[in-house]
Amino acid sequence: VLLLDEPLGALDLKLREQMQGELKALQREVGITFVFVTHDQEEALTMSDRIAVFDRGRIAQVGTPAEIHERPATPFVASFVGTSNLLDGEAARRLVGGPGTYNIRPEKIRVLKESAAADEPEHTTATGLVADVVYLGDTTRLLVDLDGGGRLTAVQQNLETSAEDVAAYRGTRVRLQWHRRHAVRLPS
Repeated sequence: VLLLDEPLGALDLKLREQMQGELKALQREVGITFVFVTHDQEEALTMSDRIAVFDRGRIAQVGTPAEIHERPATPFVASFVGTSNLLDGEAARRLVGGPGTYNIRPEKIRVLKESAAADEPEHTTATGLVADVVYLGDTTRLLVDLDGGGRLTAVQQNLETSAEDVAAYRGTRVRLQWHRRHAVRLPS
């Protein structure tokens, strides 16, 4: 077993990504277990076959990167690994249709014009006002204040948009849409 405690923390982004590839190739080549400790959630998802998320010294969830990200076991895991929209109370009843706490990942939410049709029965939609826009290069993060109360974060790829294009979203009305299966119910 090789223990790696924050081995890439002091490296710049390009070197960190290169070293991640080197470490993964080395692990496959020598065939031993690496225990990789990191506070960088993206690095954990990239480097791991299995992840253990700790909360106050206790294991909150163990699983594959996809399981941890797509089906978090607790609200803590949902909010710790990546960005999350946690819905509960009245917002959960209104948007998901039932009580409880639900997690919707921002990348699962499509941002449409407010006038877009809302006729797909397997999707949930909500309208609101774009309160803020964060341009991140390859993606843009939009914070949307919903008409019915609450705020959701959505992430969209900048396939055909520029920084100037996305800045114009601030203050506009939009329709958010996500597939019902992407609202993951979390245990109480």
